[in-house]
Formats: sequence, C-alpha cells, structure tokens
Amino acid sequence: MKKTSSNTAPIGIFDSGIGGLTVANAICKLLPAENIVYFGDTAHLPYGDKSPESIRHYAAKITHYLTEQGCKAIVIACNTASALALETVRDNAGTKIPVINVVDPAVDYLAQHFKGKKVGVIGTKGTVNSRIYVKKINKVEKSIDVAQLATPLLASMIEEGFFNNKISKTIINSYLEKKPLAGIEALVLGCTHYPLIKPEIESFYKKKITILDTSEIVAKAVADVLTKSELLNQTDKSGERQFCVSDYTKGFEESARYFFDDKIKLKEVRLWKE
Repeated sequence: MKKTSSNTAPIGIFDSGIGGLTVANAICKLLPAENIVYFGDTAHLPYGDKSPESIRHYAAKITHYLTEQGCKAIVIACNTASALALETVRDNAGTKIPVINVVDPAVDYLAQHFKGKKVGVIGTKGTVNSRIYVKKINKVEKSIDVAQLATPLLASMIEEGFFNNKISKTIINSYLEKKPLAGIEALVLGCTHYPLIKPEIESFYKKKITILDTSEIVAKAVADVLTKSELLNQTDKSGERQFCVSDYTKGFEESARYFFDDKIKLKEVRLWKE
C-alpha cells in the first residue's frame, strides 16, 4: 500500500556550498520523481578549515531548517560534515527521518571492489584529520591500505570557478605528485566539490587508476534507504527542486544552473544573525 504525504515529501540535501550539487544532481538523475530541498551554507564555506564544534553547530541549524520544510530524509552531501557531524544531524532529525552521509556508501564500495589494494583519499583538512575513511575502511576491510592527503586549496579554488585551466592544473598536479599517493590503484574524491575537477585528475593519472566519484554511489544509497523505508516517490511527475543558501552568491547560482539546466530560483535563508 502506497504512502502519500510522506512519499511525496522532499529529500533535504546540504553542503557548505556548490560541492553537494554533484550529489543532488546524481540523486535527481537516478530518482527523477523526487522533490529536493538543497541548502548551501555559503555563509560559512568551506567547512574543511572550520572547527568540529562550528561544523556541528551549522549542521544542527540546517537540519532543523530542513525538518521544518517537511523533508522525509536528509543527505549530508559534505565529507567534512559527514565525518564530524553525523550524530548531530541524526539527533536533530529524529528517529523517523533517515540520514544518509557520503562516507559510508563509499567505504562499502571500496570494501567490495578493492580488497588487498592501496587506495588514496584526498579531501579537506577536516575530513583527513578526522581519519574517518581510514577508521571505517579498516573496520570493514583491513586488507585495504589507505593513504590520505589533505588538499585544502581545492574546494576554495572550485568555489571560485578555477577549474579546467592552467591554474587548477598546476595546483592539482602538485598535490597528486606527493609521496603519500604513490602506488595507489584507486583515488577517492573525498570532497563533493572534487567531481568538478575529475577530468583533470583523470588526465594526471592517464586513466590508469580508478577515480571514485562518490556522488553516484551516494545516490544509489539514497534510493536503497528510501526503498527500505517505503518512502520512494511513486508519482510520474518530475520532482520540484528548491535551492537555498545562507548567503547569496552569484557563483552558486551559476553552478546550480550548470547542473540543473532549468531556471533556478535561489532562496536566501539566513539562519544565523551575524
């Protein structure tokens, strides 16, 4: 028997800025009937250099806002927030609203496909310092050798529109040439901004290793959770998409249009009085 109001409720998705749009886009492609409410915390980007306490505070406020919008599930479309604020989001969402993060689906995928191999992870300082990938991978598959590298310039560079040019190539290559990543057979893009520079990363490695863009993996995890919870939207109509930011930026609006070619209506929601 189909549920109605809960099934047609939106999926809430949040990130510090444009990176989570890669996840939102993958979800909309896989589940076109789903309605989404996306929140980009542009007032505080990037999250990677913020304290764990600050990230938990931001995540709690955003979760409260998304639950007020009637969201049936919440996707933490940010590796740093997934690493540092997962329990905070769960506590604020309540037991009836499933929470999906971007780390666990990637870890499960690696455990299935890269046993006994060396895998690299690049991400923000917050993600790397948390050692979330190392801990979770070692817990489920100890044969995987995990090499981490903090790449703090990349998220800000992408937010400013610097990719697919000489500047981005120089910065990306300087990171990927570093010793910790030597000999890897797969590279996890441990920040949802990084799929935007995936072609440049593939160019560096000449497509000899697997570059793991977690957005599609996360979208499948969302589909699985909604199916098990009997929350899938069963309508034939295309879903509605709402985009909210904590501080209006032209760059965010342009990026949203890059992923979602229909007309974007950007709503500024100031959750903090600063």
